[in-house]
Amino acid sequence: MSSIAAAEIKKHGVSALTPALEADGEALITVRGREGYVVMTVEKYNTLHEAELAQAVRETRADYEAGRIDDRTVDDHMRRLTDDV
Repeated sequence: MSSIAAAEIKKHGVSALTPALEADGEALITVRGREGYVVMTVEKYNTLHEAELAQAVRETRADYEAGRIDDRTVDDHMRRLTDDV
């Protein structure tokens, strides 16, 4: 991941990020020599977001197959809650 100082962005504007983002779509912004922020292209963000959603689907399917998800109706659920009181 490329790195760029916040002072460079302040000095040259957002265009200073272009060379840093060209390599892999991510850039680390340092503030006073310390890692502070990560900037990424929309394409990179969408790829990461899709991966998160795919993982959530895998986890949900695993929970369903293991019987950890109840697929009753809302009315059945509400009756169960009131019957347990």
